[in-house]
This record gives sequence, structure tokens and C-alpha cells, in this order.
Amino acid sequence: MKPHPDAMVSKCPTGIVGFDKVTAGGLPRGRTSLVLGGAGSGKTLFALQTLVNGARTWNEPGIFVAFEEDSRRIAENAAKFGWSLPALKRQKLLFIDAQPTSDLVHSGEFDLVGLLAMLETKVRAMKARRIVFDSLDVVLDLMDDPRSQRREIYRLHDWLLRHGLTALLTAKVWSGGAAGRQPFEFMQFMVDCALVLNHDMTQGVSQRTIRVVKYRGSSFAENESPFVIGREGLDVAGPRADLNATRGATLERVSSGIARLDSMLGGGYYRAASVLITGSPGTAKSTLSGAFAAAACRRGERTLFVSFDSPAAEMVRNLASVNINLAGFVRRGLLQIVQAKSGDGSAEAHLQHIKLLAREHRAAHLVVDPISALAKRGNEQAAHSVVERLIDWCKGEGLTVLCTSLLDATALEDESTSMEISTIADTWIHLSYVVHAGERNRALTIVKSRGTSHSNQVRELVLRTEGVTLSDVYTAGGEVLMGTLRWEKEQALRNQRQAERELEQRRARELDASETELLLKLKALERDLANARSERAILRAKQTETRAQSAATRKDIAALRGADAAPNPSPRKTT
Repeated sequence: MKPHPDAMVSKCPTGIVGFDKVTAGGLPRGRTSLVLGGAGSGKTLFALQTLVNGARTWNEPGIFVAFEEDSRRIAENAAKFGWSLPALKRQKLLFIDAQPTSDLVHSGEFDLVGLLAMLETKVRAMKARRIVFDSLDVVLDLMDDPRSQRREIYRLHDWLLRHGLTALLTAKVWSGGAAGRQPFEFMQFMVDCALVLNHDMTQGVSQRTIRVVKYRGSSFAENESPFVIGREGLDVAGPRADLNATRGATLERVSSGIARLDSMLGGGYYRAASVLITGSPGTAKSTLSGAFAAAACRRGERTLFVSFDSPAAEMVRNLASVNINLAGFVRRGLLQIVQAKSGDGSAEAHLQHIKLLAREHRAAHLVVDPISALAKRGNEQAAHSVVERLIDWCKGEGLTVLCTSLLDATALEDESTSMEISTIADTWIHLSYVVHAGERNRALTIVKSRGTSHSNQVRELVLRTEGVTLSDVYTAGGEVLMGTLRWEKEQALRNQRQAERELEQRRARELDASETELLLKLKALERDLANARSERAILRAKQTETRAQSAATRKDIAALRGADAAPNPSPRKTT
């Protein structure tokens, strides 16, 4: 079996996690890579971050050769990233200023021989493993002769190969992003790895991307990868994570904050699942988000709530009107509410900021309200990828993520959302309006909930000062009854049940009275029966006594008459 192509090339990690995933390990070790890009695209920062991470994390000393900007200013600009450059510069990181002097610029005579000789001494002294030549185009532009440019580039390339250094060459190109000017065109064929960084404005929103143009002997992600410049430097969006390899599934449930919704879901949301709540403005998406956050905080679980609609104070006030009280959780540090503005940066920048806030807060749950704000002007194409990676990141970190999204009235019929979030969400709850008989009422439907049985019935979402609940809906003549009509239907049912109870109670009283009457009659009959039996016993006793007396009387009479005496014997005859 042939070895994997990546196994044939030794990789030198940059420490820029997303980029190392794009390149399956980093830059080619001991070889030369070219970084091209327009002004402000992040070339110098990418090269410096790679050098710093090598020295700080992998103990690989490095040299930064600056042809354009003064190294002191480069270090000052990089101070905000917290890389501890002063400490690294003392041992593992060397900055060399190689800006051409005005004499060289005017004379046009320039080569790299002296610089490379000096660098060779530095490399040996500090045992350097990595090196950066920043803005190589500055010195090459001093050479009007293309053959001189090629000569110096080959000289530099050969020197790098002899010393086995992992090298990064940065150079500017025109804003189109393609290396269409000499000598950079042929340099892409010479190096082992070529990268292009772009910084464009899309409808007034800054969008940065990095693309690997070539990588000899290694596979790599060929599409553009978005990146942002944040607190720690470049943050590149790598390929989607393989969640099966990082985290298993759980059967543990977490409450939605609404008891009847938990019942409809078979016990609540799964922990570390992704939940999507869609609906038109005013359908109570934020209210359901607040109920979920409050339930999590009551369990003592830290929650981050990112709102693109309202400031934190307004969110707390608004939810308190339906008995969702978040102020106490905010004071205790369990809940952090952060207001974000979609126009403040790209979708990638918002993603990085959300991830950073979630890590700092040590959140177990994340709410983004609404996630559809990321798809506003200038971010339409990037938003879907950002949401996918946000959900992947939350699953990898074990966070339960609940996102709300604005949804057109016709979108539910198509079973889709504007950013196709519904296809990747584990649970999709849709909120809508039902307008009937002069009223507008809210309805809740569970469109899907993976891995669990769930109700397919529509419920009316009722917001009261006492709290949020779900009520059964009724149908009459094919129409759904909500609000006043539902109340009237419920009242009619209550009246019917009351009438039935009153009828049952009246019949019970009638039966009780009848039973009492019958019992009284029964007792009277029992008395009559007892009297009759007593009288009959007396009668029988008298009859017995009478018969006895009669028998005695007859005996006495017979004795007096002698009727019962024995006859005398007959006289004997004589002969």
C-alpha cells in the first residue's frame, strides 16, 4: 500500500490552528514557502506569527529579516497580540533591519551576497530553524533587470536549501490577488508552497481570505479559507471538524425553560445539541431564548447570551415582563449578556469574538439572537459557513447552542431557512402568527427534533405577567381557534362540564333522598313484621294453652260420667 502523500513531506506547524488543518500539518519543513497578498492583507503578521509560535511552542529559534518596515515598529504593532516578543527576542527570536539605503536606491546596484553572509553567521550562532524574508519585493524592485532579479532569487533559494531552513518569503501583489507581475510569477513555480492572502471590501464589510495555491508532495484544502485578525493574531477558518472523532453523543436532557415545551420534546433539548428557533419579528423568539438561559442558570450552569437586537439592560427589562428574571443571574456571574452589532465586522469576526467570549465565560450554553444577523449586507456568502463552524465548535466543546433566526412566512413551506441553518440544527422550533376574528396570536410548532419523539401538534404560545406557557388549540369548521376564540371555546367547555357536574350532583341528591325514604319504609315494614310475628307467637301460645285446657276438661267430664270405666265380666253359666 502506498503511503499517504502527507507522510512523504515533513510538516512545520505554524501554530495557526485553522491554517495547519487546511495544510494537514503546516508549512513544508526545511523548504521555502511564498506568501503573496495586497497591502493590508496580513502577510507580515502571518509570517511573524509563524516565527513566534515556532520559537515559543516548538523551541525553534527564528530570524525575521525586514526589507520594508522597521523591525521596531513591527514589534510594537505585534505587542497587542500578547506574544511576549521582548522575552523571545533575547533568546529565540532575532530581528534584522535590511531596508535598502537611499544610496542603493539611487545607484541601482544591489545583491544579497553580503546579507546572506551575515545571516549565515547568525543562523549558526543561534541555531535558527526558521527564517522570514518580509517584503522581498522591495529589494527586487531595485533591480531593473529581470535577469538580476532571477539571479538573486535563485541565490536566496539555494542558500535556504543548503541550510535546511523553513523559510517564508512575503511579497506584495496587485489588489486582484493574482501574481501577475514579474518576478513573483516565476517564484510560485520555484517554491514548494505558495499562499495568497486577500483583503476585500464586500458591500462595505471587510472580508479576508487565505488560499493555498500549491503545496508540493502534500494534500491541502484548495478552496479559500476565511480568516480574521483577532486578539491572538490570525484566526483561520479550517475545514469542518470531524465530530465523531472528538465527542460522543449524550442522552442527557436540558430544560427549555417551559414545562409544556419540555413535554412536547420528550423531556427537553439534548445537551450539546443545536437548537434553532425561527419566526417573524415579534413571535417571541427572544422570549424562548431567555427562558432557556434562565433555566440553565437556575441549574448553576454558566450561559453566554449574544444579542444582535437589544442591549443587555433592555433584554433584562423586557424578559422580566413575562416573569423571566435574569438580573440576579447576571449579578452572580452565571449569565453574561453581550450586545453585538452586525455592521461592526464580518461574520468571521463575529464568530471569533463569540468563541473568545464563550471560552472566557466558561459557558456551558450559548444563545445567539438572532443568528440571521450574520447574513446581513456583505456577509451573505460567508454566513452559512460561519454558522456551520459555530455549531461544530459548540458540539466539539460540549456547549448547547440555541440560535434564533428571522424567517419569512413562505420559508416554512419550503422547509428551509435563509442560511440553511435548519438542515444542520438538531431541533427546529417555528413560531408564527395566527390572525383570526380580529386577533393576532402566537403559535408554536416543532418542525423536527433529531433522536427523540416529539409532538406534531400546534400549541398557542401565551405570554403573561405570570410567565410563559403553551395552551392547547381547538379547531372548529377547519379553523384553528386561538386567543379569545380559544378562551370562548374553553369557557364553553368549562360551562358544559359545570352543567354536567350540577346534573350529577342533583341526581345524586335525588337518589340519596329516595334511598332515605326507602330505608324508612323498610324500617317500618320491619317493625310491622316483628309485631306480626310477636302477635302470631302469642296467638299460638294461647291456642296451645286453650287446647290443653280443653283436653283437661274433657277428661274431667268423662271421669264424672264413668263413660270411660272398664266393663264388668259376664256371669258364668251353671248346669
